[in-house]
Amino acid sequence: MITTFYPPYNFGGDGIFVQQLSNELAQRGHLVEVIHCIDSYRLLSSREPARTYKDHPNVTVHSLKSRFGFLSPLTTQQTGIPFFKSSRIREILKKGFDVIHYHNISLVGGPKILEYGQGIKLYTLHEDWLVCPTHTLFRFNRNVCRRPLCLLCSLTYKRPPQWWRYSGLLKETIKHVDVFIALSHFSKDIHQQMGLNIPIVHIIPGFVPEAEVVSTGQASEEPYFLFVGRLEKLKGLQTLIPIFRRYRNAHLLIAGTGSYEPKLRQLANGSTNIRFLGYLSERQLQVLYRQAVAVIVPSICFEMFPLVILEAFRQQTPVIAHNLGAMPEIIEESGGGFVYHTEEDLTKRMDQLLSNPLYRDELGQRGYRSYQQKWTTEPFLKRYLALIQNIQTIRSQPRD
Repeated sequence: MITTFYPPYNFGGDGIFVQQLSNELAQRGHLVEVIHCIDSYRLLSSREPARTYKDHPNVTVHSLKSRFGFLSPLTTQQTGIPFFKSSRIREILKKGFDVIHYHNISLVGGPKILEYGQGIKLYTLHEDWLVCPTHTLFRFNRNVCRRPLCLLCSLTYKRPPQWWRYSGLLKETIKHVDVFIALSHFSKDIHQQMGLNIPIVHIIPGFVPEAEVVSTGQASEEPYFLFVGRLEKLKGLQTLIPIFRRYRNAHLLIAGTGSYEPKLRQLANGSTNIRFLGYLSERQLQVLYRQAVAVIVPSICFEMFPLVILEAFRQQTPVIAHNLGAMPEIIEESGGGFVYHTEEDLTKRMDQLLSNPLYRDELGQRGYRSYQQKWTTEPFLKRYLALIQNIQTIRSQPRD
């Protein structure tokens, strides 16, 4: 596994996904090695991670650091080549791996790293980095990108332009990848629409491992809706806060931290039914999920496959999601909630779930059944390993 961020040196869901996949494979007897970049985390974070994670004994983690510090990922961001870590990465990959699985490689190696090593090569499209310098197709940090202006947009994000994007480096290096994995139909379509000229030949939806049942204890006295995620502008929480300042039928609980948090707290200042909970453990989140009327996912960016929806379904809780990106696809496939277009749509759905607890529970059960059938570990690994076997079969066939 090659990824820029890996717990505890991570920010979002891609690092968590890589860790979960690595450990699930390890529990089944596979030997997994992970390459990630601590310098990249330190470049983007003002403090060391406060929490720790434990990996299975079959997982070996290579946490790369350079004596050049932040200059290492910055150079990779500019050139697309892991200059200061190239020799170490090549040394690790010389061991010989059956499979090399790339995830978010933006700062750990850039596109050049796709040439390193031998074996079956997979690439999971967790976000939009291959077609977007800012990773999110969130133009000028204001709205979704439908007509790229990449140079100006990068400057808006205060990021230096990536000069390698104006060369043929990406076009040449992606040829070394056997399969690009899209976690949703939307992800596959948007990458091809944005000009990524590759066959994305297989779609494997994401997964969330099943969890031990956690006692919820005493039920919450006040009904609440729940937001879980990074507190960043593109996650859209700022669109919910004004609604809940006026909406007095329920509370809004907010779990997560992020750089946009001070502005969000200012926006919510003085409201008695909006609470910021900060970072919570998985066990604490499970209780919050289970007791919520619904989880609201108000993202105003193109989400590729938000795992928070699966986490809600795992706790038999319905989801109300903004009608954007891959979210409508998941809601429609599961029947476990609603999508909304406008503020009126959202408040209508909230009122509906508050006034009809039986219907709320029915939607939660639909989401849970779909989760068990499609989005747990076993269905994912079955498709994942079958994909690898299929590539191996194709490679072993004689060529004319």
